[in-house]
Amino acid sequence: MFQEIPSGLCLVLSGIIFSIGAIGAITRRNVIVIFMCIELMLNAVNLAFIASGNAFSSMDGAVFVFFIMTVAAVEAAVGLAIFVMVFRLQGTVNADEVNLLKG
Repeated sequence: MFQEIPSGLCLVLSGIIFSIGAIGAITRRNVIVIFMCIELMLNAVNLAFIASGNAFSSMDGAVFVFFIMTVAAVEAAVGLAIFVMVFRLQGTVNADEVNLLKG
């Protein structure tokens, strides 16, 4: 009834999504957009782990995805809290204008 998607196509899609996220993280200036691009890269890696696990009939990929999703949730909570504090202090979330670490 349902045809299985070849794992090679899933890995190609994962590579494309990761590339879009990497280019977005390098070229953008807004810290929130950079953060979203990093999340996009994490989801691309999750897709690659699931496709590889499915190709080798293993649950190892799903276990790695579980840990990556846990780390991504913590990263989102802490990252957004930091962004809110930076916006309160600086009035902007532009990566070029935020210079809190300069002495």
